[in-house]
Parts: sequence; C-alpha cells; structure tokens
Amino acid sequence: MGKWTRRAVITAGSLVGGGLALGVGGIAFAPNRIGILSKGDGKEAAQLTTWLKIAPDNMVTAIVPHCEMGQGVHTALTMMLAEELDADWNLVRMEEAPAEEIYANGYIARAFVPGLSDVPKFTERFVDWGTYRLTRLMDLQVTGGSSSVRGTGFLGMRVAGGAARTMLIEAAAKRWNVPVGECETKLSSVIHPGSSRSATYGELAADAAKLDPPVHPQLKSADKYTIVGKPIPRIDIPSKVDGSAKYGIDVAIPGMLYATVAAAPVFGAQLGSVDATPIANLPGVKKVVKLDNAVAVVADSYWRALKALRTLIPTFTETTQRKENSETLASTIGRALEGDESKKIFSSGDAAATIGGAAKAIEAEYRVPFLAHATMEPMNATARIANDRCEVWTGVQDPLAARKVAADASGLDADQVTLYNQQLGGGFGRRLPGAHDFVDQAVRIAKEMSPAPVKLIWSREEDIQHDYYRPAVIGRYKGAVDSKAAPIVWISKFNGAGGEAAHVPYAIAHQDIRAVKFGSHVRQGSWRSVEHSQHGFFTESFIDELAHAAGKEPYEFRRGLLEHAPRHRAVLEKAAWISGWGAAPAAGRARGIALVESFGSIVAEVAEVEIVDGRIKVHNVWAAVDCGYVVNPDTATAQIEGGIIFGLSAAVFNEITIQDGRVAQSNFNDFPLPKIADAPRIKVEFIQSNAALGGLGEPGVPPIAPAVANAVFALTGKRVRSLPLKV
Repeated sequence: MGKWTRRAVITAGSLVGGGLALGVGGIAFAPNRIGILSKGDGKEAAQLTTWLKIAPDNMVTAIVPHCEMGQGVHTALTMMLAEELDADWNLVRMEEAPAEEIYANGYIARAFVPGLSDVPKFTERFVDWGTYRLTRLMDLQVTGGSSSVRGTGFLGMRVAGGAARTMLIEAAAKRWNVPVGECETKLSSVIHPGSSRSATYGELAADAAKLDPPVHPQLKSADKYTIVGKPIPRIDIPSKVDGSAKYGIDVAIPGMLYATVAAAPVFGAQLGSVDATPIANLPGVKKVVKLDNAVAVVADSYWRALKALRTLIPTFTETTQRKENSETLASTIGRALEGDESKKIFSSGDAAATIGGAAKAIEAEYRVPFLAHATMEPMNATARIANDRCEVWTGVQDPLAARKVAADASGLDADQVTLYNQQLGGGFGRRLPGAHDFVDQAVRIAKEMSPAPVKLIWSREEDIQHDYYRPAVIGRYKGAVDSKAAPIVWISKFNGAGGEAAHVPYAIAHQDIRAVKFGSHVRQGSWRSVEHSQHGFFTESFIDELAHAAGKEPYEFRRGLLEHAPRHRAVLEKAAWISGWGAAPAAGRARGIALVESFGSIVAEVAEVEIVDGRIKVHNVWAAVDCGYVVNPDTATAQIEGGIIFGLSAAVFNEITIQDGRVAQSNFNDFPLPKIADAPRIKVEFIQSNAALGGLGEPGVPPIAPAVANAVFALTGKRVRSLPLKV
C-alpha cells in the first residue's frame, strides 16, 4: 500500500474548460504521458493521459482501460479510484478507455511478472515506463488473467485517486491560507473544520491543476475505507436489467448489411472453390465473398445470409490433418510422454532414486479434452471502410490488438482505424489477442462492400467448430509414501505448458515435474483459468490418491502437508469447516475436497455429489477464498460462483472431440452447458488475509473438477481420471 507506480506522477497538465484532468504519467520517464487528448468544450474537464477527470460540476470520471464482460471490473476499478479520492460515489461515473496507444496497459505486466509488483520506489518510474512502452509496442490493452483489479486497480487507480486528493487539499489550503494538515476530505469536498469552510472538488479543480503532483501520495489504510469492501451495486447492472446494454451483436448502423461465414472444417485447409449460382436469385443476397480459408455471404439480413450460405457447397483443399481424430492425437501425446525429451518445470531432491526404495508407490494417468469457450454471444463484428478510414464495432478483450488486426486487414495505418468496444457477452479467453479472426473477417468483407457497413455474425455452429480451444492434455503421475505413510515422491509429466500451474503446494521432498512439447493442427488458446484448469484436476486428484495409498483421510492428509504454507492451510480449514466436513453427508451422497492456488488467490472447494440415473449430480459446493482483500463482496462472490458453474461444465458436461480432422460437436445439443437445474447450491466465504491482492475471475474454476472427482471416488470407490467425469 502507499506506492507510486507506472505513470508515476499524477499529472495536472493543462486546465481546459475550468476542469481538471488527472492521470498517472511519469514526468522524467514518461513525458508523452503528459498531454491533452481532448480539449473539452468549456463545460467539462479535459482528459489527460489516463484515469481521472474532474469537471466543474463536481463529477468525477474514472477512465477504465478494461472491458466489461460480466466480471464487474468497471465498478471495482472505479471504486478503488473513488476510495482514495474520497469521492461521493453518487458523483462518480465511468468511461471505458478508447482503443488508443496511450491506454496500453503496462500494469498487467507488473501483476504477472515476478518481482515487478513490488519494486524499490526509486525504480518504479523506470519499471512502469518500460512496461508501458512494451505493452504499447505490443498493442496490449488486455483484460484477462484475473489481472485488472490486482494490476490496474492496485497499481494505478488507487494511486491516481490518492494523488488527486492530495492536490485538491493543497489547492484548498492555499485558497484559505491555512495549513494543509488542517484540511480534510469527504464526499468530493475539501473541508476546513476550524473555519467551517468547504469547497467541492469541481470548484478546486482549476487551482489544483497549477500544483506540482506528489511523487508518493499517502494512501488510505483499509480501516479507513468507506467504498472499497462494500457491496456497491455494479455500474453495468441497470442497463442489463432494462435491456439497454449494448453488445457487439446489438450494433445497428443505417444502411448496414449482414454477413456470415463458413470456414474450412479442417484447420489448416484453404478455400478451393465455390459456385455462387445457386443463391444468385435468392432475396436479399448481395454478394459471395471469398476469404483465404472461408466463404462469406452478404445479405440484407442475417437469416437471409445464413440460409444462402447453407445452400452453397464450397470445396476446401485437402490436408494430411484430415486423418486425425481424438484417438490419434492422444497416441501422439502418449509417444511424446514416453520419449526422452522434456522440459524441467520444477525439481527437488532425487525423485527417481527415492521412489525405488519407497514403502508404497502408485501411478496414474489423467486426461482432459479440448474445450470450446461457448460464449453466450457468438463471435461478431461490424465494420465500415469509407473515406480512407476503417471503423469497427465489436466486443473484445483487447481493443488495441483488435484495432491492429483491423488495420492489417484493411491495409490502412492503425491511426486510420477506430474501434468502438462494446460490452462482451462472455469472453473466457476467446476474445483475447491472437483470437480476433472474426474481426479480420469482418473488415475484409466490409472492404468488399465499401462504403456500406457490414455486420458479421458467426452461427453457433461456426462458433463451436472454429474456436481457439483449451488444449487437450494428458498427465502421467507417480508418487510414493514412506513407512510412516508420509508422501516422499512426486513425479509428473504432461504435454503442453505447465509453469506454476503444475507446482504442488504440499511439502513433498522429492519432486520431478516435467513437460513435453505437443503440436496439433487444432487451434488452441486461453480458456478460463488457463493451465490451472487442467493441472488443478491432475494435482488434486493425485494428492487424493496418495492420501488413500497412505491410508489417510484426504483432508487431514493435505492439512498435514501445509504447515509451511499457512495461507493455504487456513483456506483448506475454512472450506472444511463451512462444509461440515467431519459430519456425514446425507445417505447416498459423498464429499470431495480440492485446493488450488491460481492468479494470486487460494481457493479450496468441497463438492457434495450423488449418482442419479447413472449421472453425477452435484448438490452443494462450499468455497473458501483468500484473495488478499475483497474490493466488492457481491461481485467477488459472483465471480467465484460463476467460476464454479463454468468449471462444472468442464467437469461433467463438455468435451470437444476430433473426427476426420475436424471438430465433431456443433451446437448445444452435443456440447451441453449446465442448466439451472444442474446448478448446485453454492456457499462462498472469504478470508481477509491482507496478503497481496489476487485475482477472482478465474481462481474459482480449477478446484471444482477434482473436488467432484474425489467425491465420486468417496461415493463409489471408482477413481475417474478423465474429463468429463462419467460413472
């Protein structure tokens, strides 16, 4: 707390329109951060480089460089700024930052890179300037990795609010000719109790703009919070209730045409030929557009475009991948795991030598399939190319990256492209950089139809069959216990990435954790919680197997291995306590437990299951969470609840299989999502440890699959090692 960070100074640059625009921008290391982006019209504040505007009417505007996709980030980050500003929440509003380089977000780099989140004060401006320049060069304005609150919020918004508050106090003290220490702030006003004088922030903004910004503003201690930690209603909820919220798929522009596409069913194939004759006279059809690996139909309505597209019989080039299926891919992974080449993720002691002399050793293989994101809102983008400019309306997790995609597709420079980001009807990683193929397609189609705007909408079938899927992973594990039933060996080997997700929190002396490379023609990308979704299942299933091999109760077994990790142990104990772990569940039911750390947060979950008509029914889930501290309790709870439901889809419902080189599933009939009747009762409790702030958008996902699998074993005696779980 109390640090000065990237864009290390609150700039009070120029006064425009009688207001003050405050942002975070380093004077020495980030001179370009000090500049006016818009001059205003004399009625509202000018916007400088970053996150805060104060207008003459006392309205405070937080500029948030993250997208809203249901996670409540617009509200959370605005709360963090308003808290340190001592603002009246009723006089605070939010604007999403536009897709411009000045809003490239280096804070996320500091949230992810070890050592960068807490650097010496004298290096902060250098570090922040470097991470800003790097993310600007990479066109990163990204929302993902549970980094928004712990990155931008903690390192940027708090500091912006605190520095602005300091400047406003100084402006008031000078105006009244009183010591700064005699002035206080409350509800967007500065108060001098000794003389009963007060002034609003809007009234003081002009004077504050003339002051030198503080280098390290004094930030509040948690016991002084009046906004953070409170269940503030989310900013985005009213529009979602009354239907006025606008998503990419809602965009409507006069004269707009509609398009939909069919890409090559086998990844890597290209469009061969297509005969447009069968649809030439269909009503509303405007054009057939050929893309490198897809064909699109443009019409005056989406349904007419889709009907016409389904009438076409395009041909695609043949590829060797057409012979691939899920079984052949699994065999390829298996051969890689059996090979000699691997990358060391972590090692300690001598696992290979120790396992041979252990009292008992066990082995297990776990499998997880490819998974689609299946966002409620399918991929879509609206584009217009006219007068040497390109405009794009869409919902993405990185507007800057999407703008670069649009620039490349249109053949224009990035500064000739304007991207209007909308709310997202689900992201989960599908709308991250590297997965903006739908933006590329929309712009290329609009280029053919210029100057008419074109809205491209993917069908649900296209969305399911042309995703960037969660990777399919096989993990092989070996473990051993000694004569005292203590675990002494942990050996794991798996395909793909692993990193910290493959690490185990438990005290096991001899470890050897390795990864092997595996390439596939199937497109792969980030899926909510990334590698933690696979490795949480692997690790927490195998530690459960080790417990039973040792003849120990699974909860107590884990607890005994966490003496060195008090936060993990406290979370595990909390989950056991709220679930009534020691008491027997109802007849025909059993419970399982799992503990996973991801994105800076520690989550333990207990699942209570029953087998109904041969299927797994999850009745109750209890979750204990340590994310450092909670910004908004309602939103935090909702994020964990949503993560549990999302994780359940992977645990017992979903899989993507490959047949003849292509995705076999096509819609919700064969890629089902949990329905209301499938949702368990969920209880979430938080531990306020005041540790470093952790994420919440993803950490609720990884523990649920192993918790359910472990409960199934407790109920049936059958160890299920592949997802989705089937009995």
